[in-house]
Amino acid sequence: MRRVTTSTADLWHHYGRARATSDRAVPDCFYWAWGQDAGPGAEVLGDLVGRCVGDLGAGAARHAAHLAVHHQPARVTAVDASPAQYAMATDLYGDLAPRLRIVHSDVGSHLRTMRGGYDVLYSVFGAIDFTDPRELLPVAAAALRPGGRLVFATLAHYLSGAPAQPDVVAAEVPAKTPDGAEATMRRWVLQEHVWTKLLDEAGFTGTTTIVLPATAEGARTADTLLVSAHRPS
Repeated sequence: MRRVTTSTADLWHHYGRARATSDRAVPDCFYWAWGQDAGPGAEVLGDLVGRCVGDLGAGAARHAAHLAVHHQPARVTAVDASPAQYAMATDLYGDLAPRLRIVHSDVGSHLRTMRGGYDVLYSVFGAIDFTDPRELLPVAAAALRPGGRLVFATLAHYLSGAPAQPDVVAAEVPAKTPDGAEATMRRWVLQEHVWTKLLDEAGFTGTTTIVLPATAEGARTADTLLVSAHRPS
């Protein structure tokens, strides 16, 4: 078996493709939980009417499309570095422009160009899971307006059941290149106090965390850690 570790191959090429062929609707619900079937919804983000919202690592932009259609924001920007995910999102929901803007970009690079440009940023097992938080959280704070909110859902423990890391350490998780070769990418699965410390160091305040229990049993189920923090006003 050939092992590949790369930042250039599109390791999200295969993700979500089967669903996109059969489910093209704008979702009626917004879920934070790993199983996407329970827990709190978009109300966690606060009142979005007239707000500028960013989805960090939006994938096929299903969450972003829901917000654009059902919550009357000024704009939702769905950002993803994967060419395949960008193409899928554009195919599924490109007709929701201009309220939904789909952007192909590294999330950190995008946020650096949007200083003070967002009221709300969120990630549902997205870029915050797969980007070094010591690099991403400070630029997310800078991209928020004073009083702005960051909310993200991340794994409360590894899918194997192993506990989250007590320090800022990434794990190598399996992936596949577009041609099907075995690959790995980094994922940060951190304990609550680690996320809180990182957010504090990045300039956030008022951090809250809550664990959403898995609603099913079996392989690849997981509890969700839901984290919310604010840029000071």
